[in-house]
Amino acid sequence: MSRVKRVRKYLVPIFLIVILAISALAFDVFYINHDQAQSKPMPYVGVAFGGNTTQEAKLLIDKISGYTNLFILDSGRNPISRNQSSVEEICSYAVSKGLSVIVNLGIDDVLETNEKTWFWDQSLNSTKQRWTDMWGNKFLGVYYNDEPAGIQLDGNWSKWYEHWAPLLSQMGTNTSTPYYVIVQDLQKIYSNMLNAMSNDTKPLDYDLEEKFFVDDVLKLDPGLRALNANGITAYTSDYSLYWFDYLGGYNTLFAELGSNNSVTEEIAQVKGAARLENKEWGTMITWKYNQAPYLDSGDQIYNQMLTSYEAGAKYITVFDYPYDQGNEYGTMTNDQFSAMQRFWNDVTQKKFTDLSSPEAVLVLPKNFGWGMRQPNDTIWGFWTSDYRTQQTATITSKLLVQYGARLDIVYDDAAYPVTKIGYKSIYYWNSTIS
Repeated sequence: MSRVKRVRKYLVPIFLIVILAISALAFDVFYINHDQAQSKPMPYVGVAFGGNTTQEAKLLIDKISGYTNLFILDSGRNPISRNQSSVEEICSYAVSKGLSVIVNLGIDDVLETNEKTWFWDQSLNSTKQRWTDMWGNKFLGVYYNDEPAGIQLDGNWSKWYEHWAPLLSQMGTNTSTPYYVIVQDLQKIYSNMLNAMSNDTKPLDYDLEEKFFVDDVLKLDPGLRALNANGITAYTSDYSLYWFDYLGGYNTLFAELGSNNSVTEEIAQVKGAARLENKEWGTMITWKYNQAPYLDSGDQIYNQMLTSYEAGAKYITVFDYPYDQGNEYGTMTNDQFSAMQRFWNDVTQKKFTDLSSPEAVLVLPKNFGWGMRQPNDTIWGFWTSDYRTQQTATITSKLLVQYGARLDIVYDDAAYPVTKIGYKSIYYWNSTIS
């Protein structure tokens, strides 16, 4: 989500195998007719704080507490997440102002800084109990890692393989390592990529790629495993492939809005995945630009929040980062704060159209990890577009025009049949529509 993370995407695949091996040592550890306007349960509305100090956090809490009910301590890469007293001071202050809290515990960053930003080597179960005692049901869960599917899609895997192939070969012979299977899967994918370059072929399916991402990268992630094992709700944000993030162990996902991606398409993907997999979803309004002013105008942010609300989002948040522009409130200005306040006042005082009922669904091919941002987007980060991408792009565009936020996008998966949901219209990627 942050500028640093986006710029470093080409390096991040290194983490997907090596950081798991290193960090493992640290853990043992309501449906109505869509044409009706009606009052809906109030979603969690708030800001993801990306600042550096407790003073900045408290200042932001004071600013937003009159028109929000959620504060996300989203500072996983700075000293706050390594300081338990700071975490608890900030979150206790937010709770005292009536806000619920989601805490970013950081990540294991040993490859870059030789020190952890995840400081929770203590029992997560004890931490959960401590925070529940302190904050009650205002403690919602933990924000862990960031954009896992986006990293998978946008990592420079060809360059990564060139550099790390010798390490893979070495690790692949050691059957005693707990990550032997991961190495084997990576080697198989790499072999397929080399064969494709020489024979101009593409995989018949993407089952191996899905297994690598879901079973190897996510389910073996020691932090995510620890959260799941201790019954702590795991949150993150992403911008594609939400279906597979959920399969890997995340409980709640925030679809990132604000870039050049289609708002309704992002919502269709996360909403459809959450509906079929019985998970929760929300939106994170993030950068429109890669430089100041970063965020979109207040009017556009209001529209994105309202679209999210009408589509049924349980969480609607704004990403407030960076804090290096001389603004005491980070990236957000009075324009964005006013938009949030207007949204809060409107949804608490007015009735809006409910578009959350199951109306129409588009079913994509099984394990088709295509990024969907443009017709030539990658498939699982390993492959270029195939014979299905153009047809899928065409029908997606047509259905989004026809249904807007009433469309769900899901995947062909026998474990989650679309027939169990009362969709009025079901379309497949190769359907013919006018």
